[in-house]
Amino acid sequence: MASCHSITKIEGELSGDPLDLKMFESTDWELNEPGEEDTTKFDVMAPTVVHPKQPDVVKSTHYESFQYTPFEVGIVRQFTFSSNLQRMSIIARTLGEDHFSLYVKGSPEMIASLCLSDTVPADFHEVLLRYTQHGYRVIALAWKMLPKMNYVKTQRVTRDQVENELEFLGLLVMENRLKPETAPVIRQLNQADIRTIMVTGDNMLTALSVARDCEMIGGNEKVILVDGYNPTNSAPATIKWMYADNTKIEPVAEMYTEVDSLDSSNTLIKIDEDNQKFHFALTGKSWAVIKQYFPDILPKLAVRGAVFARMSPEQKAQLVEVLQELGYYVGMCGDGANDCGALKTAHAGISLSEAEASVASPFTSKQPNIECVPTVIRSGRATLTTTFGIFKYMACYSLIQFTSVLILYWIQANLTDFGFLYIDLVVVVTLSITFSRTDAFDKLTRQQVPASLMSAQPILSLMLQTAIQVVFQVGAFLYIQTEPWFEAFVPNEEDDYASYEFATIFCISLFQYISLAIVFSKGHPFRKTIFSNKLFLGNIIIVVALSAWITIYPLPFMVDLLELRMPPYILFRVLIVIAGGINFLLSIITESFVLDGYIRKRIGEATENCIATKQYQYMVVEKEMVDDSEWPPVDQLTSDLTNLLRNESSGTANEAFTLTSDSKLQQGSIPETDADVNAFAVSPSSQPSFPTENLESSPVLKRVSLNDAHVHLDQSGFPEPSGESPYTIADDLTLMEESLGFPEPRSPEPLLPGGDNIFEMQTSHEMTAL
Repeated sequence: MASCHSITKIEGELSGDPLDLKMFESTDWELNEPGEEDTTKFDVMAPTVVHPKQPDVVKSTHYESFQYTPFEVGIVRQFTFSSNLQRMSIIARTLGEDHFSLYVKGSPEMIASLCLSDTVPADFHEVLLRYTQHGYRVIALAWKMLPKMNYVKTQRVTRDQVENELEFLGLLVMENRLKPETAPVIRQLNQADIRTIMVTGDNMLTALSVARDCEMIGGNEKVILVDGYNPTNSAPATIKWMYADNTKIEPVAEMYTEVDSLDSSNTLIKIDEDNQKFHFALTGKSWAVIKQYFPDILPKLAVRGAVFARMSPEQKAQLVEVLQELGYYVGMCGDGANDCGALKTAHAGISLSEAEASVASPFTSKQPNIECVPTVIRSGRATLTTTFGIFKYMACYSLIQFTSVLILYWIQANLTDFGFLYIDLVVVVTLSITFSRTDAFDKLTRQQVPASLMSAQPILSLMLQTAIQVVFQVGAFLYIQTEPWFEAFVPNEEDDYASYEFATIFCISLFQYISLAIVFSKGHPFRKTIFSNKLFLGNIIIVVALSAWITIYPLPFMVDLLELRMPPYILFRVLIVIAGGINFLLSIITESFVLDGYIRKRIGEATENCIATKQYQYMVVEKEMVDDSEWPPVDQLTSDLTNLLRNESSGTANEAFTLTSDSKLQQGSIPETDADVNAFAVSPSSQPSFPTENLESSPVLKRVSLNDAHVHLDQSGFPEPSGESPYTIADDLTLMEESLGFPEPRSPEPLLPGGDNIFEMQTSHEMTAL
């Protein structure tokens, strides 16, 4: 716990994996690296040194001239964590010892497979099951002596040569409380009909426990474990389907690559008729088997899959690709290097840390939780709505102006230069800029924003709105010609376009540009109302006032600048303003109540019934599963979760171990602390009862306080500190290099009579054996 980690110091502060930091801090040890002020006495061979904060000494087993030496551990080699190997290890040497030691930590299944069988307790899987079922993160620790290995060999040896025949030490149980933001966010996404999937490198049972606690899986929804087996000499590749609701899981089905191998006469249907909703859960090992031997099942697993555990980085990216092929738009959250592939593959990757994941993802959250996910979705929907609105506005603006020019061309006239400039710069540009300042709506809704500009609704909106504006312009052009004071425009060589026709078309078009900006600036359910956009609201008020001023009673310089010939009667000018208001009401009724209401509903029904493209493939797969009541099939065999863990550990070499955030739960029986992560050291021979038994009262389990606990492996006991420090780790390594040989290393004494391998906690000055 004090040495097997990847922690380093940056500007005097410990930095590294959050769980490694919590684990190391709980030991109450210090870490010194070469080059620091207090370690400049070390030579080039100086390792990273860890030692208790309170001075301690240990009796030397090799150098008789120094009977007592400082209790320090030098880390001379580190094999970094690998998601494929699910473990990390370090080679270290305790000052005064005559040999190097290998310390390993990683997933329990992987570490157990690397340990000597006689050192792994018989109830290992049962104890592991009890903790993982309740959402605790469990890490296994192991140790191995490296006799007759000098410093040079430690730098050249490969991890495969040393990470074998280990001695199992125990389990490190960590409670990573479910963050308070997680469950409300998951609930909010579910209410918005947005699927949530957990893909993690953690243990399957831990993932299932967390999925239920954060409401990713409903309390009454069934979970079917999908367990895949590679083919053997005697049997083809197999898939077993088992319920995961209880400790005893009932197999749902067993599928073979050879169809004839499945006896259909034994197939029964056991899906609860009262609750047809079920989810799949599978591991990376099963994913690899299904992808290779049962690829046709992957779409169904992706559509109904809720938990994907022990997934490697490559498999995470593969899952994202399968979801995208089914027509889903995929967002991915991750905080580690193992998530980079999936973050980059997803449509929207969100990094929950500023480490490697932030490089691969387009979004990085300032807070290390998933609270930002609804914000990203709401902002994305608002942005898409704004983009569509701006596009339709600019398209209609061009068509309106084109209509005005065509009408004036009919009488051989045109808009004046300053008329063009006023429309473009004062009205359209300002409205377009402030149009996009409206924020996203506060809540997620089930309603989906149109995904394509070429879909029926945007095109129909453009056509209807353009038709309304054309009708009002043509109507105004024809109506003014019926007035007794009207004088038709006479073409002239001076290009003087001042006329009643030009003034009427110009003034009514001003209100049309403003009306469409309001109509296309939609609010609920994706954006807030225009009243929340103060700039846009102020802009509308200004351009409406200017347009009304120019239309009703313009100043002489306005008339000369725009080359207007205003109608002689104020009443007619007011009628133009009224016509603009009627134009606005008709446009907003058409857009809000007809297009977004009745027509949108009908278009949606027609699209769902008539269009069966790749975009809706996941709907097709879901319908197939709903219609097929005999899938997945069921037989009468029984199995338990312990066997599942054993099967999982048998194929750990091809699995991954990934740290993901927001994936642990808080047990009600654990007293509250100020720490985010709590560490426990537990003997595999223990069988605590959950959740009724308080962990603090367990005789085999003791909380490791993150503030004042001193945690270490007690191998031989410690004499009273002598205060002497005759030599250091670096000196000790140098002496070992100069020695021609090594005495026979002694076997470590058992911690307790009977050879039970457990941890001992030292809290303050009191030693408590668990």
